[in-house]
Amino acid sequence: MPANQGERARRRLSTGERREQLLSVGAKLFSESPYDDVWIEQVAEIAGVSRGLLYHYFPTKREFFAAVVERESARMLRMTAAVPGVPVREQLTAGLDTYLGYVEAHAHGFRAFHRADAAGDQAVRRVYRQALAAQEKQILAALAADPEFGPVVETAPQVRLAVRGWLAFTTAVCLEWLRGEGEFSREQVRDLCARALLGVLAHS
Repeated sequence: MPANQGERARRRLSTGERREQLLSVGAKLFSESPYDDVWIEQVAEIAGVSRGLLYHYFPTKREFFAAVVERESARMLRMTAAVPGVPVREQLTAGLDTYLGYVEAHAHGFRAFHRADAAGDQAVRRVYRQALAAQEKQILAALAADPEFGPVVETAPQVRLAVRGWLAFTTAVCLEWLRGEGEFSREQVRDLCARALLGVLAHS
């Protein structure tokens, strides 16, 4: 079959696959450059689609970046979801290991997600903060359902603030780990984050 016929015969991407492709390209660009330095036309060029098609999916840059942030937030929430009935202490190491695997495999998306708070667009920052609030709520719900930590959550109002601080700590550690190019192993980073959360809870 001639090459040009082979090109025409290739399966066209579905709507969902095309959207995922565009968001993946966007995550890479936004992770490498500040929000204001990324042009949405770059995404169309890299993805090999027309600008009109890109704007069909995402009418504005704000909506596109917000979609990138929401995509990464959903991934992180799935990765950090608690297993009902299993004590938090038993889940913590395995859960962090899975999460760090995600951070490694989706470094561009992780960086892009955490660049959102630095974006000048208030709507984008609002999406980012809502995503962090969802993570915080998920962790607090898991702690509240745990026989060991449930009483602490009920009697110590500072636990919410402590969890929020731990999320910021874990984010900073992960971003530094990605920059370190192998200086620390995943196991070292996992154990550091686990000890930090348990230490916070022990003193709440």
